[in-house]
Amino acid sequence: MTVGKSVNDIRQGITQQGFAVINDIYSNTEIREILNAIDNADTSGDTFRKSAQLFAIRQFLKEVPDAFPLIFTEKLRGLLNEIFGAGYFPVKSIYFDKPGGSNWFVAYHQDLTISVRERHDTEGFGPWTIKQGQFSVQPPLDLLQNIFTIRIHLDETNENNGALKVIPNSHSKGIYRPETINRDNEPEVTCSVPMGGIMLMKPLLLHSSGRTVNGSRRRVIHIEFSDRELPANLQWSEKTEVPC
Repeated sequence: MTVGKSVNDIRQGITQQGFAVINDIYSNTEIREILNAIDNADTSGDTFRKSAQLFAIRQFLKEVPDAFPLIFTEKLRGLLNEIFGAGYFPVKSIYFDKPGGSNWFVAYHQDLTISVRERHDTEGFGPWTIKQGQFSVQPPLDLLQNIFTIRIHLDETNENNGALKVIPNSHSKGIYRPETINRDNEPEVTCSVPMGGIMLMKPLLLHSSGRTVNGSRRRVIHIEFSDRELPANLQWSEKTEVPC
């Protein structure tokens, strides 16, 4: 679904297709302010990954706090409350910068893990991984189904510079291995998003991204939300309250 005409259209697109694209959430000025906050951040920490092909910031909202009020504008907060209802909070955030010369791609996958503060073996949670000091674990299916993701596009993104490709409705099939995609009945869709637009998606939606072939940069802020607390001693590593 692209640029829903109403909240109901957007909500229906997310429910049925697993995603929706919405244009004009941020002005050019607001995008510049977010980028300035990123440019002024201290990038020496372990959560920053820098290479010729990628610059990424894990725990983005913690590492770049000046970006928080710039991202959670009244317009965005109102839209998310209308679509998903009150009570959701950020639980994971990453910034990706795919340079214009990047030649890497990401194969089809689902986002199957959550980030937690510490490892506590808990029934239904596993396997566990740790990357750059961050514990991740695959939770039960119903918790994954509850999460939604917002991708904020700081550049125009299309099929030539790594826009996401998705398999519509794949989020409704539980844990769905990419090798089982039926290309005849499950055609992929390229999710082009203009600068200042957002993409809303379910993490179980099968998605991939291609190589950059036009020399254009692709910068995206990826934020996951939930309205549930974790069981036992588990805690979200990045739970953040968003002011109403």
